[in-house]
Amino acid sequence: MSRIKELQKNLFGGTTSNARQFGMIFTLVSIVLLFQIWTGGLTLTSGNLIAVVSQYSYILILAIGMLMVIVAGHIDLSVGSVAAFTGIVVAKAMQTYSLPWPLGLGLGLLIGVLIGAWQGFWVAYVGVPAFIVTLAGMMLFRGGNQYIGNADTVPVPADFRKIGAGFLPEVGPDTGYNNLTLLLGLAACAGMVWREWKARQTRREMNAEVPPLWISGVRLAVMLGVIAFATLRFAGGRVGTSLPISGIILIILVLAYSYYTRNTIGGRHIYAVGGNARAAELSGVKLRRVNFLVMMNMSVLASLAGMIFVARSAASGPQDGLSWELDAIAAVFVGGAAVSGGLGTVSGSIVGGLVMALLNNGLQLEGVGSDMVQIIKGMVLLLAVAFDVYNKRQGRFSIIGTLMRPFRSEEPAAPASPAGGPDKTPVAG
Repeated sequence: MSRIKELQKNLFGGTTSNARQFGMIFTLVSIVLLFQIWTGGLTLTSGNLIAVVSQYSYILILAIGMLMVIVAGHIDLSVGSVAAFTGIVVAKAMQTYSLPWPLGLGLGLLIGVLIGAWQGFWVAYVGVPAFIVTLAGMMLFRGGNQYIGNADTVPVPADFRKIGAGFLPEVGPDTGYNNLTLLLGLAACAGMVWREWKARQTRREMNAEVPPLWISGVRLAVMLGVIAFATLRFAGGRVGTSLPISGIILIILVLAYSYYTRNTIGGRHIYAVGGNARAAELSGVKLRRVNFLVMMNMSVLASLAGMIFVARSAASGPQDGLSWELDAIAAVFVGGAAVSGGLGTVSGSIVGGLVMALLNNGLQLEGVGSDMVQIIKGMVLLLAVAFDVYNKRQGRFSIIGTLMRPFRSEEPAAPASPAGGPDKTPVAG
């Protein structure tokens, strides 16, 4: 095997078919390069990257929860209204009762739990389709936001704003960069090296084929280069800015949910339910509990996203959360989740969300009108899903099924279920 083919096989997921397997990563890189040239270098400036994370982190948080809902075979149309309702309740509580911001944050998460339990009950135990339950929730909680807030804006305290508008503080000697961001980048690099080493060790223990050492070196060089570039950009912003606190929250959630969906029994049960609910139930999966928990989890993340947005905006208002559910759903589907459930990854959804965020950001930098922005985003969503459906009908791997395979823990792939077919094989990650 030539070195080029060997690099293709081991670096990007075990198939040498063509660039199709690079999927949304290629799309993301292409969008970045296109707008970097089109905007005269503005896209990759420190200020713009920091703004993108700050402005779109709440949508990416919603995408994590929406992925699990869609993988389980449901949809949630209420997330924007839940976020807006939570935001106004927390803002009112802090304004009226001088509630400290940590208690306000806890109150918001509790509201998410209660709303999620309400909607999860109707979906899991009554059997009402999630589409109908959350459509009702969208109207119910939007009305609740306007009723409680009297269709007016309610400011939040300065301390609370830090979760949405704050940055890692400046500590240590003056290096010209934000030192905490640099340390975070170094930790990420060390984590990537450890993960690659651990993956090779695992394959040896399983007597599986271990890629040549130079392949691991190339893969690490690519990933470490990306991390180093991002670290220097976020650490090199103007004084007082760095990696946003909302970005830190997003990173923690991505790592936690990636681990949960990939390495835990509960996470695998979600994919099993989405792949074939009847077969999963017969094999011992508690179907109602899974459906209840994915709906509850979505509402909790929606509440968190709503509080982050309110903190960044410094106030809660009646227009908060409008169309957020559409942005979150678009991120998940652009990231490769299957419409019928059972397929999708956390990392893929984040990539899909970044594609939509950077597309939106680049068009805004060029002064493109909001009407054309919506048209272009809609076409990107349609083409991404259509291309993935076409590949499945041709009996090929789904784009996202191979998208993040090199970055998952090394383990044998689960065989396809005869009942589910190739379209329904659970893909966790």
